[in-house]
Amino acid sequence: MTHSIHEIARPAAKPWVAVVGAAGLLALMCLAATPKSAFSAEKEKTQQISRVIAKEMTAAQKAIQAGQWAEALKQLEAAQTKSGLTPFDLESIYRFEGFANIKLNNLKAGQAAYEKALATGAVSAEDKVSMTRTLFSIAASTSQFQKTIDYGKEMADGGTATPNDLAIIAQSYYQLKDCKNTAVWSDKAVAAARKAGEAPKENLFLFKLQCASDAGDNQAMVPILIDLIRLGNKSRDWNTLLRIERQDERDDHNTLMLYRVMYDTGAMTVGTDYIEMAQLLGDASLPAEAQTVLEKAMSSGLINDQQKERTNRLLNSFKTRAEVDRKGLTQLDAEANKNPAGELSVKLGEVYFGFGDFQNSAAAINKGLQKQQIKHLDEAYVYLGRAQAQLKNFPEAKKAFGSVKTIPNISPRVSKLYELYSDTVGR
Repeated sequence: MTHSIHEIARPAAKPWVAVVGAAGLLALMCLAATPKSAFSAEKEKTQQISRVIAKEMTAAQKAIQAGQWAEALKQLEAAQTKSGLTPFDLESIYRFEGFANIKLNNLKAGQAAYEKALATGAVSAEDKVSMTRTLFSIAASTSQFQKTIDYGKEMADGGTATPNDLAIIAQSYYQLKDCKNTAVWSDKAVAAARKAGEAPKENLFLFKLQCASDAGDNQAMVPILIDLIRLGNKSRDWNTLLRIERQDERDDHNTLMLYRVMYDTGAMTVGTDYIEMAQLLGDASLPAEAQTVLEKAMSSGLINDQQKERTNRLLNSFKTRAEVDRKGLTQLDAEANKNPAGELSVKLGEVYFGFGDFQNSAAAINKGLQKQQIKHLDEAYVYLGRAQAQLKNFPEAKKAFGSVKTIPNISPRVSKLYELYSDTVGR
């Protein structure tokens, strides 16, 4: 079965919106594009504009300094009509022209001017870096995905690309439906962000997830979902991961272990899951918890009209059985205390959990673990972790969930999911 990520979230269609924000991008462009004077003493002595355009260039520079962008362009246009212009003359004209057009928000015209400036071959190494960044930003902000990639790669090769730049390259590949390169550059962006001490952007994982989903490759989705959960711990991602993991599980014991994670992470979103979990809990002689699960499903409005009769019938049955368990708690407690093995103490803790008595639940299970001789050690640690999480004792919850992986012959699927839950519980 293929799970579409459209059900969860689709990455934003515009790369500059998803990654940097349009306002920030334009500010970056203007900063990067600010032209130096064509007459600056900083220029090499061999780099001087021709006298034939000195008048127009001086006027253009003054207009730029005064914010008179249209006047600057008029003077630059006049300069271009002169004959005998050198490559440096043209580079200076185009560089000023690019800046003025960007100030007028004529991004395509600004882009064309900067590209012509680079084509002259007269651009200094410093200005080439600045212009390339500006062209990269313009291409991204105008959905020119291939040009965004080309300029971005040039920046990456030159060592000037930031983690954010790499993320824009990845998203550009995603927009071009090139999933192979989307994954490559997403991974580069994630690695660069972590190296810089920054949190990777969620969209980088969502690009890869959508590609895997579109290809119907559920197994490729699993590690990406794990990365997403470690990043943001969202119920949406838990839901998708657990649906994938659960569909191939045939053992009722392991299925119930998966449902417990699904329930506790808020990832259970359909009535049939609540019903199946409740039935499995009933089969495991935990009717009070089964009652709680069904009541939550009903109060959340997840039980449809076709399911209501069956659900009510199950609920009434669990209520009757739970009442019997409640009346027998004192006797079960006494028997558990007398028994040298830990099995009854763990069972007592699970029953307490079903009634919402988390303090006694944790105490009973801890006592059982000390006695040892427990049939389902995985359930003992899971219920201990769940009780501690309900008590907001997250360090002890993490410790309990983390112990699941140490149990011999534990299902690899169950072990992996509880290790992940251990890392994220309480966040």
